[in-house]
Amino acid sequence: MVWYERGSETDVITADDIRAALKDVFDRMGPRRRVVALPPDFTRLNSFAGPITEMIYDYFGDALTDVMPALGTHSPMSPEQIRTMFGHVPADRFRVHDWRHDVVTVGEVPASYLHEVSEGKVDYSWPAQVNKLLLEPDVDLILSVGQVVPHEVIGMANYTKNLFVGVGGSAGINKSHYLGATYGMERIMGRAWSPVRDVMEYARTHFIPQLPVVYVLTVRAKDQTSGEMVTRGLFIGDDFECFRKAAELSLEVNFILLDREIRKCIVYLDPEEFKSTWLGNKSIYRTRMALADGAELIVVAPGLKEFGEDAAIDALIRKYGYKGTPYILEATRANRDLQDNLSASAHLIHGSSEGRFTITYCPGPEMSREEIEGVGFRYGSLGGLLARYPLEALKDGWNTMPDGEEIYYISNPALGLWAYRERFKD
Repeated sequence: MVWYERGSETDVITADDIRAALKDVFDRMGPRRRVVALPPDFTRLNSFAGPITEMIYDYFGDALTDVMPALGTHSPMSPEQIRTMFGHVPADRFRVHDWRHDVVTVGEVPASYLHEVSEGKVDYSWPAQVNKLLLEPDVDLILSVGQVVPHEVIGMANYTKNLFVGVGGSAGINKSHYLGATYGMERIMGRAWSPVRDVMEYARTHFIPQLPVVYVLTVRAKDQTSGEMVTRGLFIGDDFECFRKAAELSLEVNFILLDREIRKCIVYLDPEEFKSTWLGNKSIYRTRMALADGAELIVVAPGLKEFGEDAAIDALIRKYGYKGTPYILEATRANRDLQDNLSASAHLIHGSSEGRFTITYCPGPEMSREEIEGVGFRYGSLGGLLARYPLEALKDGWNTMPDGEEIYYISNPALGLWAYRERFKD
């Protein structure tokens, strides 16, 4: 059921509004003995999940025994990041999700089902895996907190993805990512239903119907007047209907449909948020449907220091590079290291332009030209780029430079999805 819903393209839901909504919902639920919160990690700082987790702690107090950021395969949060994002929630409540060891397989989605929903792209079964903490018998409320926004793997982020990927296991993460990549990213992004979502919904209804999960979902956007992030929607519930409502609003708020293609796009990656291409390639995932054939995508990445968030994944990216779908599919068929890390294969597919446009990375001092070019990207000088295009003088969207050159600027690719109208078909 949907416990609470509010939102529109113009709504501004304040922190006080959210606190009141949470109190109303929790009051109606009744007392709880042991509550587990699953917020996103620091890579979703803009989700407002940090303050919401503080509100959950303020309401439940000692009954909130565990806060486990839904890392997926990302690096664990540092104490500084935890303080920045989650404020006064006590440090001793936080748990690190170990996606390789601390998981339980609660069921197996049959290969025949994956073959059907993928239109024959894959024919393996899928292990539904969650962190063992969620299955402890005295846990009587699991609050999955996060932002619904277009996503390259599953179509729209959050909901069951927070369980089966955010605090899921390596096998489930790998196979779900590869399923989405082989089915086709452009066919998935911006859609609530996708083959990956189908599989996770099958797992939710068949294997974990008893888990006391309630989803607290935000829809967020940058206000065009103030430039500040605001909450446009808040949806609280325990089933797909809650997610569907949030996804519909996110599509209105976070999806930018353009009437013409972009020939030159500059995307800025905040150094506090983006330190790897694993995350930074949102600059590619989220813009590719808006870019013209032969376009130039320039990624401004002053904080870039690695390719993968995990050492093993980083090594695979360096080994194989972003060389397009046919190459990666063949490499996956031929090499055990990719077969054992299908999420890396999926990421390498997502991060390629498929030869349709060029990708130039402009990193800071921690990443060399040789490293950038070694994975298949062009290298650009950060200083030269900033001298030519002073970012403080650019606004999000179309800009005309003094010499008449037209560019499209995106200050944070994590906040939306951009597409040329003719490339996105319902």
